Amino acid sequence: MDSEDRISALLARLHQASPAGFAIALHVRFTSPKYLFQSYAKDWLDTYSREGLVLHDPVVRWGFENEGTIRWRDLADPAGVMTRAREFGLNHGTVIALARNGKRSMAGFSRSDRDMTDDEIAGLEADLGELHDLTESVEALSPAVHMTLKQMSIYLTHG
Repeated sequence: MDSEDRISALLARLHQASPAGFAIALHVRFTSPKYLFQSYAKDWLDTYSREGLVLHDPVVRWGFENEGTIRWRDLADPAGVMTRAREFGLNHGTVIALARNGKRSMAGFSRSDRDMTDDEIAGLEADLGELHDLTESVEALSPAVHMTLKQMSIYLTHG
């Protein structure tokens, strides 16, 4: 399996493990990721963007300041971003952040029905690490990968 096929397979597995959606920022430099994958519902993405919630998002803040994992319920949320997210079915989730070779990647994964188990979080962390490694040297994903992601309702933004 080539790198692009493996990237698509990993994103499909992460998508399945996060039925309420995810946001994955890979190889963040300053404040911009090389790749940003999002599978949250469009109404949440539109609200998040329109209201500038990234500026107050405890998921993003934790991802920049830490490495490892934390459940959403354990995040400080003075601006109420997580409360707002619950209005869109984003009831439970986890943040995963890693730094390797001077590059940082972070992600928020969510479910509407229950907290993720420790084993599920460990699997997400391993998959995010592999995705980080695979995309480190990829300059641009092919149009075929873009189409596959679109079919899975995963939005891709190049940094």
